[in-house]
Amino acid sequence: MKRSAEVRRDTLETRIVVRLDLDGTGTARLDTGVPFLEHMLDQVARHGLLDLDVRAEGDLHIDDHHTVEDIGITLGQAFHRALEDKRGIRRYGHAYVPLDEALSRVVVDFSGRPGMEYHVAFPRARIGGFDVDLIHEFFQGFVNHARVTLHIDCLRGRNAHHVAETVFKAFGRAVRMAVEHDPRMTGQTPSTKGTLV
Repeated sequence: MKRSAEVRRDTLETRIVVRLDLDGTGTARLDTGVPFLEHMLDQVARHGLLDLDVRAEGDLHIDDHHTVEDIGITLGQAFHRALEDKRGIRRYGHAYVPLDEALSRVVVDFSGRPGMEYHVAFPRARIGGFDVDLIHEFFQGFVNHARVTLHIDCLRGRNAHHVAETVFKAFGRAVRMAVEHDPRMTGQTPSTKGTLV
């Protein structure tokens, strides 16, 4: 069964379309008006082996906040739809990713319950023109709408770009592990409750 979804979000602040294939090859097509976020989403697709198409128009004349947050929301909704009842998946995923001096750990549980622990200290407030506070907003939007538990920890790092990149790469790899089919769980929901919705 194909595990894919297309989600549209239209508000007074943004218009977003996300197309997601969980069983892809790592291909990303991105047009959001926020180049740094596109660079990070490309890391998620490549390391998560997801096919990801994100098109966004937002009120960037104000700032990037609404666009970045709403992309997180819409991507979360796409994951939730693509996974349906989550039968046969591993459910849990984790990854440590280094980049030179930076090291981040991401752990995810497709539990059906939104919750996030985010512990990332950036050495500066902006990467180019991108406000690093928006990374938290992106992941909070994702968590709330994918209905996952997500722990993100940057264990060390002096370069803000390296810190961000290790977070997004680790997120992609953790998600890849969690949504993989477990051959020993075929047809079963990985929960003693019998449901993850």
